Amino acid sequence: MEQETQNPLDNIRIVLVGTLYTGNVGSACRAMANMGIRRLRLAAPNLQNSWEEGNRLAVHATELIENREEFATFEEAVADCVAVVGTTARGGLYRQHVRAPRDCAADILALAATGPVAVVFGREDKGLLNEEVAQCTHLIRIPVDEGYTSINLAQAVLITCYELFTATGRYQPPHEKAPPAPQGQKMQLMKMWREMLEDIGYMDEQKADHMMQGIHRVFSRGVVTKDDAALLLGVARQAVWAHRHPALDGGRRTSEEFRT
Repeated sequence: MEQETQNPLDNIRIVLVGTLYTGNVGSACRAMANMGIRRLRLAAPNLQNSWEEGNRLAVHATELIENREEFATFEEAVADCVAVVGTTARGGLYRQHVRAPRDCAADILALAATGPVAVVFGREDKGLLNEEVAQCTHLIRIPVDEGYTSINLAQAVLITCYELFTATGRYQPPHEKAPPAPQGQKMQLMKMWREMLEDIGYMDEQKADHMMQGIHRVFSRGVVTKDDAALLLGVARQAVWAHRHPALDGGRRTSEEFRT
């Protein structure tokens, strides 16, 4: 049996350094879970409040909090990692080689295929210290408007994890289940709508050809599948039937024949 390819996200370690608030930890866990990253490490946490807030903001990702790893120092938290990716919003001589998460996500995943990779986020108030930045093998900076560069910790985790998740190519958007509508069905739809619009007095026969060009234009841009066409055919048929068979008692009447 063919062995399943390892998911490189399993080797990503989100490392929060000197974190102050459990709410940010909980929100970060929720972001991680959204993107399929489940390994959290806290390095020298300096938490100022109880875990009640953190668990509340984690919503259904409290398992990540419960399974967190805590380390006394930054060095211990990244010691087993083959790469250390630091995040920084500040500039400076030794931070000039920063890249956007999207630009280096594939490289990070390639490294994660060989061993654990730490993606490191600094303190809410100070970020990563210079000595911590010096130990990073890679630096990333989330592109933001120059007028306001500060990003909430959990939001920074979400954006970075999103880029990593997207780079795996594992997400497959849903596909339309219905096949394209054939031209014959589309022309049947136009014929039925013309009949309906004439019956309800929307247009008279003399102007019908001109007005139907506009209807054709609308439907040519919007009706693309057999299900779309069948739905609109059913609407037109029912409208024609209802116009020709008014309910004598004022009640609602339908025709299964005109719905098919």
